[in-house]
Amino acid sequence: MVTEFLLLGSPDGWDLSFLYFTVFTMTYLGTLLGNLLIVTVTTADKHLHTPMYFFLRNLSILDMCYISITVPNACVNSLTGNRAISVAGCATQIFLVIFCACVELLFLTIMAWDCYVAICQPLQYPLIMNPQICVRMTLASLLSGLLYAGVHTGNTFQLSYCQSNVVHQFFYDVPSLLRLSCSDTTSNMVLLLVSAVAVVSGENVDLEFGAAL
Repeated sequence: MVTEFLLLGSPDGWDLSFLYFTVFTMTYLGTLLGNLLIVTVTTADKHLHTPMYFFLRNLSILDMCYISITVPNACVNSLTGNRAISVAGCATQIFLVIFCACVELLFLTIMAWDCYVAICQPLQYPLIMNPQICVRMTLASLLSGLLYAGVHTGNTFQLSYCQSNVVHQFFYDVPSLLRLSCSDTTSNMVLLLVSAVAVVSGENVDLEFGAAL
């Protein structure tokens, strides 16, 4: 049985591995700095304490968390050549990646709804997008992300892994692990497809309902 997983290493030698490390690190730091600047400005300037910038600040915080889950680990692995991770560590990373991806998608949907209300219903905007509603939508997005990530992570790691433990990626994701399982993964693939369709359909229904209002 597999007790740890290995990320696919770089076959290009030390020079290119160091180049990958440098490029990924600079990109990561640039993204981190840009999002941190957005958070600082939208927090410090009281004129930006509006629903749009509230969700933009949350999105920037989430984006910093999202890239911090995978990119630093990939940078260290490319430099040190240490590609191993325990099953528990792999499960934690996958849970966090799915959680951040789901919540980020929900935040973008809420921001689209906010723009619609601001443009099409400006007189009712303060009533519809009041601070209490914004906080509730944020909490609902976080709870939905926890539930979504928990279901997919639990279904992925209840499978048996007794074949190759090399993940052909620079980070861990569900499809890559399903290809390594020696169990029947049909139900997992169906769940991924159904949940993806459900999330997209739910967002479309929300937007259409908002347009009807």
